[in-house]
Amino acid sequence: MAGVRDMPDETRQSALRVEENGINVISDAERHGTPRQLFWPWFAANISVLGLSYGAFALDFGISFAQALIAGVLGIVFSFLLCGFVAIAGKRGSAPTMVLSRAAFGVRGNRLPAVISWLLTVGWETVLTIVATLATATVFGRLGWGGGTATLLVALVVVAALVVVAGVLGFQLIMRLQAVITVVTAVLTVVYMLLVIPQIDVGAVTALPAGSTQQVIGALVFLMTGFGLGWVNMAADYSRYLPRSTSGGGVVAWTTFASALAPVLLFAFGLLLAGSSADLFDAISADPVGALAATLPTWFLVPFALVAVLGLVGGAVLDIYSSGLAMLAMGVRVPRYVAALIDGAIMVAGTVYVVFFGEDFLGQFQGFLITLGVPVAAWCGVLLADIALRRRNYDDAALFDPAGRYGDVRPFPIAVVLVGTVLGWGLVTNSAAGWLAWQGYLLAPLGLGGREGDWAYANLGVLVALVLGFVAALLGTRSSVRAQESATP
Repeated sequence: MAGVRDMPDETRQSALRVEENGINVISDAERHGTPRQLFWPWFAANISVLGLSYGAFALDFGISFAQALIAGVLGIVFSFLLCGFVAIAGKRGSAPTMVLSRAAFGVRGNRLPAVISWLLTVGWETVLTIVATLATATVFGRLGWGGGTATLLVALVVVAALVVVAGVLGFQLIMRLQAVITVVTAVLTVVYMLLVIPQIDVGAVTALPAGSTQQVIGALVFLMTGFGLGWVNMAADYSRYLPRSTSGGGVVAWTTFASALAPVLLFAFGLLLAGSSADLFDAISADPVGALAATLPTWFLVPFALVAVLGLVGGAVLDIYSSGLAMLAMGVRVPRYVAALIDGAIMVAGTVYVVFFGEDFLGQFQGFLITLGVPVAAWCGVLLADIALRRRNYDDAALFDPAGRYGDVRPFPIAVVLVGTVLGWGLVTNSAAGWLAWQGYLLAPLGLGGREGDWAYANLGVLVALVLGFVAALLGTRSSVRAQESATP
């Protein structure tokens, strides 16, 4: 397998050892490889069959197949391109994303973005574990291997164990595991698609009525938050092991290509499936992945369970690893593996609540993505501007020293994130999640029709936060970045 063969001997030998690196800068001796090795973790993390379910999520906005396809391709590729640009910081600074973010916000001022990042990654790993647990239980039920609470518990234990073990052992095991997941899931996903092609009703798909411009924008932004914007806060965590002489263009290209390739293909196929069957469309809301197994032949149910679980685990593994790093960046003083264990416990608790006591998974999922997508978009805009303004590699020592060139607390970038978040939440709505009914408070004052108007579900707040963060930081921090880079170490 190329991904495993490409690894140096020390990487293969240490895959089952607990990684000692935390949020420290990676030493020169440990930095190796080329940008193409980024293909393995990013492709494996995004080949999940959950991508098929996003077809139903997009059509839920009331748009046609063509509109959904355009929104999907644009939203997926653009959002992962943002990840590619953030990944440049990893090879420049050889530290995790939320440590490199200190250059923009200050060493202790960056704790606010670190908390936001931690919430997002813990939320995502929990969502993926929930979906994997539900899918596994559904498949086992169809096979007659049990059902109900016992099956769900077994599924949860298996999925959580895979995720937590990989997160605790760290980078080397993750790189090796993702290479295996890439090959297995790619092959089995192709087989799945071949088996269900006869279920596609082109006539039904093309007959879907077109939606408004606002509905298309809403779907596009939702897909941005569901794909690339869910990864930007960890995009440098894997490029940090590359030599600093690595091509920045190569890092951007391989990160974007590897991340977006599978989601674009899966999303397009998912649109065809969901648009062909109203029953499937409805079932996906309750069990996003398990519903896809409804019409599979019995002999392929076990392989489908394998591809579903491995694909979701591939994403959750990256999340739990990065959530642990974000916790350390918040200032929590524990070893990296302990942080991963803590996040794993939270993940299990969240999964138990949703699987056994929660309802309306899709509505809560959309609310989670959009709500956290706003501050993450604002932070992402600020960080992208900071990366664009810098011409030198990061000062290793200053990333950990409040008295260093990056400062302790930088008020302007923090204020930009806070303002972007307040404006953004005022321009999004989440009617399916009752606890978020307070959002959308700016839609009426700005003449956008209020919480029930045409712009209510366009999710403009995410775009506003992203653009505001980038433009404000690009114009407002240019002189301070120059001063930082010209300061004597």
